[in-house]
Formats: sequence, C-alpha cells, structure tokens
Amino acid sequence: MKILVIEDEKKISDFVCSGLTERGFDVEACDNGNSGFELARRGGHDVIVLDLMLPGRDGLSVLRGLREEGVPTPVILLTARNELGDRIEGLNLGADDYLAKPFYVEELAARIQALLRRLSGERQNVVQVGPFKLDRITREVTSRGRTIELTPREFALVEYLMRSAGRVLTRTQILEHVWGYDFDPNTNVVDACIQRIRRKIESIDAGAQADSPIESVRGVGYRFRQLP
Repeated sequence: MKILVIEDEKKISDFVCSGLTERGFDVEACDNGNSGFELARRGGHDVIVLDLMLPGRDGLSVLRGLREEGVPTPVILLTARNELGDRIEGLNLGADDYLAKPFYVEELAARIQALLRRLSGERQNVVQVGPFKLDRITREVTSRGRTIELTPREFALVEYLMRSAGRVLTRTQILEHVWGYDFDPNTNVVDACIQRIRRKIESIDAGAQADSPIESVRGVGYRFRQLP
C-alpha cells in the first residue's frame, strides 16, 4: 500500500514516514507543493497525506488541481491551523479527511486504514480511469463531471472496457460479454457501437476528438487506454 506524504517540515515528515513504514506502508515523501502535485497527478498512490502550508503551491491549490484533473486518489489533510474555514474549504475541494497537528502517527495510520476500508466498498460499484468515472448504481458514465448519455448496451460495453483498461479485448470477447450470445464473426455490431460511444464522448470533451480513450488495435479489437 503506497502513501505519498507532501510535507515541508522535515521533523514531521520523518516522523510520519518512519511511523507509517513501521506499520507496513510503502511511503514516498515530497517537501514542496509543486513537486508534490506532479507526483500526485501521475497516480500510483493509494492515499495522499497533504500538508496545507507548503512552499510553492499550497495544499489547497494542490488539492484543487488534482480534483480538477480528475485524480481520484484519497487525500488526508494535515494542518496546524485551527480555523474551521480551512477544513471546510479542504473538504469542499474533495479532501476525504483531515488531521490537526500535533497528532499521533497511530491515529494517522488508523485513519488511512479506515479510509481505505470505506473506499474499497464504494469502489466495487465505481470504476475510474483518468477523468472517466463509471457508477454501476446510478448507471452513469461521467468525464470531468459531465455525463455521457449511453444506452444500456453502450454502458455495458464501456464498463467491460474500463474494467480491463490497458488490456486489448477482441471483438469476439466483447460480443460474448456484452451481447451474451454468438454473432456472425464478420458482423460490425461492435465497431458500430464503439463509434457511437466515441461520438458521445467527443460531444462533451473536445480533446477526445484528437485522442479517443477507446483505442482500435488493428486486426485484434479495442482497449480503453490507461489514462493519467
């Protein structure tokens, strides 16, 4: 389980990193907001522990930037401030929890574990790939907060591709999984459905016109790209 700690006070950073490492976490540390933002947006972390007072971009700016780019990594804020407004702003920007200094590393570790337990239950019904989020409960697919209107069949196809993001799926696999029975292998039903989905994505995301998240793999099938 990998934790990114963005904290500029060396004593606190060392204390947190040492305590979390002793408890089995894989910890990466950064001491300024600019580098921390770049590390966080690349992904690969299970939780981000983020101080509010940082050189470069402050903690709220880092958090705002991550959420605007669709980065879903859970964030726990660390703050020495006592003002209610800072905590409320952080939570409104998308923070998942906060911890006021001074604190015990045991409490931080417990909060991380509790956060991950809660999110693991939610994620069974939510798939996130870059800015694209699929919710099986509401039957919605969104990109940067905008809903992509899909038919039930289109939704099932997108879910299959997103759950296997980065993996090439053949047309036969897609037919069997999404349509549920065998079709003539020469049918173009998969291609036609993919084209409809692409147009719908492009209608709400101009950038997708040049770089669709659904890639054609010539002679094989399709895959949903791994997105940052």
